[in-house]
Amino acid sequence: MSKKRVVIVGASHGGHQSILELLSRYDDVDITLYEAGDFISFMSCGTELYLENNVTDVNDVRNFRPSDFLQSNVHILKSHTVNKINVDKQTVSVTNNETQETVDQPYDKLIISSGVTPKSLPVPGVNLENVFLMRGYDWATKIKSKLNSDDIKNVTIVGAGYIGIEAAEASRKAGKNVTLLDVIDRPLGTYLDSEMTDIIAKQLKDQGINLQMNAHITEFVGDKAVQAVKTTTNSYPSDLVIQAAGVQANTDWLKGTVDLDNRGWIKTDEYLRTNLPNVYAIGDATLAYSIPADKKIPVALATVARREARYVVKHIFEKLPSEPFKGIVGSSALSVFDDKFTQSGLNSFTAKGAGVKIAKSFFQTALRPAYVPVEKGNPQVAVQLFYHPVTHKLLGGAVLSTYDVTAQGNVLALAIQQGLRLEDLADADFFFQPGFDRQWSLLNLAAQHALGEENFQN
Repeated sequence: MSKKRVVIVGASHGGHQSILELLSRYDDVDITLYEAGDFISFMSCGTELYLENNVTDVNDVRNFRPSDFLQSNVHILKSHTVNKINVDKQTVSVTNNETQETVDQPYDKLIISSGVTPKSLPVPGVNLENVFLMRGYDWATKIKSKLNSDDIKNVTIVGAGYIGIEAAEASRKAGKNVTLLDVIDRPLGTYLDSEMTDIIAKQLKDQGINLQMNAHITEFVGDKAVQAVKTTTNSYPSDLVIQAAGVQANTDWLKGTVDLDNRGWIKTDEYLRTNLPNVYAIGDATLAYSIPADKKIPVALATVARREARYVVKHIFEKLPSEPFKGIVGSSALSVFDDKFTQSGLNSFTAKGAGVKIAKSFFQTALRPAYVPVEKGNPQVAVQLFYHPVTHKLLGGAVLSTYDVTAQGNVLALAIQQGLRLEDLADADFFFQPGFDRQWSLLNLAAQHALGEENFQN
């Protein structure tokens, strides 16, 4: 009996998890994974750790090595670009980037996990030397080399999202003069509401970051190499520019074949199937079903890609999957120098984009009982909750402190996924120990505050 041929496009989180699931669940599969890049498979979310010398080696910052899969039915090919899906033949056209040879590879099932690519600003000077992007192995090693160079004194970061914040912190810790620019009015403004971004902005400024919001970049200035970043109101000396101004779906090769939305994100049904028979799509290049938004939105997270891969492979050989994909919450975390935060589900920005009406509550308190002084480990903690204004169903939340309270984000994610209400969170049975928290735990207190209850003082 011949083995079922499964082809996977992309070696990042979704591709890696697909191989693991296929090997765990089936004996009669032949797996071929194609990766366009020449490194399998760099974990870009580990870039800041690498830049700050907090990893074993740059070659270890990856999801897996091809040598992790020595099974005879697994074929992992780097430097191979999938250019086209030949629907009638049920093959993909694949070009070997080193030899330029193109072959057609048959498949019984095709999993697309092609991911995203970073955006480069459409302004003059973008091709000057020392204007970098920040994604992938090659860019990470180039940035590292520049941060180690005494010739680089002024670093300008374009984009104040997660990647931009990480680049700014790594550059500042490397002893550089750092300017952080964004067209929006607040750092991390698409992830957190203003009550929390005000705290983050203060932290950035206290650490010596030149924070410039509402900055409209018009040009990268220089002769051969960049020398300045020009905006509509100012010019910033720049020996190195790191662009972190968002991403775009890596789906140009699918146009006219696979259904995409007007921004290039792959459309799938409730079973993560594309419009093509036997072709599935997962990961950053897709629209993912958000439980709190109750609709499909772009959510570029490793956790999403892995959950989607697990679901797809579980049902990949069923004529009709026995259940639809349950959806995701979308949770992430970040440290910004001394501050640490986590967020789950929706916030004001994402809720507006999804057309969801929300109410919100901001709560700030001490982590432990009042008799524990600040200098003994009793910092302030901020909690923001987002919920349906009528039913009180939890739709999102965030937690921020100088103390690592990010595990609370997993509690929020589970509460949102399970459809809990403020009332449920206010009564939830959590532990108490004054070395860690208060008699009512942090999220109890935040929910009680959102419900307008009397403030618990001890």
